[in-house]
Amino acid sequence: MSKKQSIFGRVAQLAKANINALLDSAEDPEKMMDQMIRDYTDNISEAEQAIAQTIGNLRLMEDDHRADVAAAAEWGTKAASASAKADQLSTSGDTAEAEKFNQLARVAIGKQIASENEAKTAEPAIASQQEIVDKLKTGLEQMKTKLTELKTKRDSLVARAKTAQAQSQVHESIKSIDIMDPTSEVSRFEEKIRRQEAQVRGQQELSASSLDSQFQGLDDVALEADVEARLAALKTAA
Repeated sequence: MSKKQSIFGRVAQLAKANINALLDSAEDPEKMMDQMIRDYTDNISEAEQAIAQTIGNLRLMEDDHRADVAAAAEWGTKAASASAKADQLSTSGDTAEAEKFNQLARVAIGKQIASENEAKTAEPAIASQQEIVDKLKTGLEQMKTKLTELKTKRDSLVARAKTAQAQSQVHESIKSIDIMDPTSEVSRFEEKIRRQEAQVRGQQELSASSLDSQFQGLDDVALEADVEARLAALKTAA
């Protein structure tokens, strides 16, 4: 298989590649697409060089064909001129000289036929080469279209992945601060404060009870003093 045929096969294969199927089977689509973009870019560059060389060869063949066609026409003109000169000499009775020009006409006709045959032989090869060039150009354009499609898909997928990741983070953050969850930090902190408040109330109640006891003691002292005073008064009266 020639190099240009190998290039054509690779171009056709890449142009027909099913990007969606490849991405579906990939473990890391983003990395795979980055690699595919690099591969496509490299292959497009290689294909462009191969196509340029193929076109160059085609143009050389076309130049040679035009040269053969032009040579055939030129030899045809020379053959006609030589034949006309031979007829003129023959008419004037110079048969020997006329034969010389007839011979020149024969040589020119032979050259004309050879040039025509070369041009005719080259035509199928030129047509085949032109067909190859057309297919390569078509495949190259398809590859460039695929590359644009791949870049667009890559950018879209990366954007979607980042959006999904951000949404997931927000969702997890909301779950972590759910104040309605009795096991959350906020609920535990609230319960701690309630216990502290209850302790303060208990201390206040304890303090109030102690004060009442103190005042009760004062009342007992006053009663005892009153009792003693009255007893003393009774003794004095007697």
